Amino acid sequence: MAPELVTGLTADRVRANLAEIRDEIARPEVEILAAVKYVALEELGTLHEAGVTVVGENRAQELERKAAEHPEFAWDFIGQLQSRKVKVIAPLVRRIHSVSSDSAVEQLAKHARDDLELFLQVNIAGEDAKAGVAPDEVAGYLDKLRFSGLTVMPPAADEPENSRRWFAAERERADRHELPGLSMGTSQDYAVAAQEGATVVRIGNRLYR
Repeated sequence: MAPELVTGLTADRVRANLAEIRDEIARPEVEILAAVKYVALEELGTLHEAGVTVVGENRAQELERKAAEHPEFAWDFIGQLQSRKVKVIAPLVRRIHSVSSDSAVEQLAKHARDDLELFLQVNIAGEDAKAGVAPDEVAGYLDKLRFSGLTVMPPAADEPENSRRWFAAERERADRHELPGLSMGTSQDYAVAAQEGATVVRIGNRLYR
């Protein structure tokens, strides 16, 4: 069953949650991205009032709808990137976190603006259910297109600390390839991700609870 849409938000509650997250991260340079896949369109204004500036959407159609209504945000695309949707997504966002196929790379070569940031998604543990390129394919992809960072989603873990080794490995990979950006960490493990070098964390339910 899909999660219900987030409704009934108040700016005070989101503002307080945002402040707590920033305190836990303890690195002001880490960008906090609000994942809004399950946030109702009419609630986005509340996020802006609370001080949220960067948001990420997973679905191309919802991105079109929400970005048109709320241009005050910086929009990122954080969902699985389908090559046939690149032409729609690329003009709407400042960053795509989820490049992971040759077909998407081909379309981005045609449609990406010079200032569009592209992050290569790495399937660091080789999980069948997750998108991303294999770690040994990273160098080849970096030769095909201009990337500015990597994205990783570690295997599900009962404790945030269990994700540390995956985050550390991805930081090492980004450093090795001289990539400044690193998108990793969600509501479950953002503090550990930030400790291991994340430059952007993607926060959903922790921000809205």
